[in-house]
Amino acid sequence: MADITRRFGWRHLRSAPTAHIRHHRRGKLTHDGAGLSFWYRSLSAALSEVPVNDRELAMAFHARTADFQDVTVQATVTYRISDPAEAAARLDFSVDPDTGAWRGAPLEQIATLLTETAQQHTLDVLARTPLAAALVDGVAAVRERVATGLAAEPRLPATGIDVVAVRVVAIRPEAEVERALRTPAREQIQQEADRATYERRAVAVERERTIAENELASQIELARREEQLVEQRGTNSRREAEESAAADGVRAEAEAARTVRLAGAEAEAARQVGAARAEAQAAWLRAHGEVDAATLHALAATRLAENLPHIDSLTLSPDVLTGLLSKLGRPEAGA
Repeated sequence: MADITRRFGWRHLRSAPTAHIRHHRRGKLTHDGAGLSFWYRSLSAALSEVPVNDRELAMAFHARTADFQDVTVQATVTYRISDPAEAAARLDFSVDPDTGAWRGAPLEQIATLLTETAQQHTLDVLARTPLAAALVDGVAAVRERVATGLAAEPRLPATGIDVVAVRVVAIRPEAEVERALRTPAREQIQQEADRATYERRAVAVERERTIAENELASQIELARREEQLVEQRGTNSRREAEESAAADGVRAEAEAARTVRLAGAEAEAARQVGAARAEAQAAWLRAHGEVDAATLHALAATRLAENLPHIDSLTLSPDVLTGLLSKLGRPEAGA
């Protein structure tokens, strides 16, 4: 909107570089161009302001596919007014000389024209396209058809409007249909997720089984080695016992042989001692047999005296001595 100020009954207009101003006074065009600035009187001025910049028009409308499914089309059309004089002649771009506001709604008229034209071409395309194909390839087909249709629309050049670009943002079905269409893909994704989960569980179970088998194999190997150890210990103990028994046998045999030898030696010694004693006894008997009775009595007395307690002195009376000597067979001491 142009910037209008008041000074002493005059008006001053200052427009933007993107606004084309047409000023008529008394039916004559006095100012025509973009970015103008001039004084005028409001009672005799007729002003038009035509925007010449690129403008974005967003639109959304419903359509029906070949299989009678409702879809919503979201698109954006970029346009610009290339001929402000034609646009001002065909549409009401006049502004209030005092406020600078548009008296009509020219941009809404342009939007209606572009929207209805684009919708017409979109309906023509989607009416021959099934829903699945429209959702997959419909965006490109609709964009191409709308761009071609707008370029061929005769009212747009006659109004001084050029279409710069056409963009189709989305083609969406109804919510229930969209959920139904998403269901197979979601189910497939869920199946893939379940399959991945099952595979992960299977791998985990397989790894656990492998670990359990390894542990069992380790336990079996450990038990086998323990069995070998016990068997080896038994063998060692048995061998040790056998060797100990053999050693004990050798020691017993040696002890027995030694005992036998000692016994034989003792027996031989006893025999020799006995023989010596017997021989001595025989010699003693032979010696005593060859002597007289008085000598034997004397020897007996000597042996008896050897076995009597120690006597320092002995006093014998003549009578006792006489009797003793008489018993010994010797003559009396007085004789």
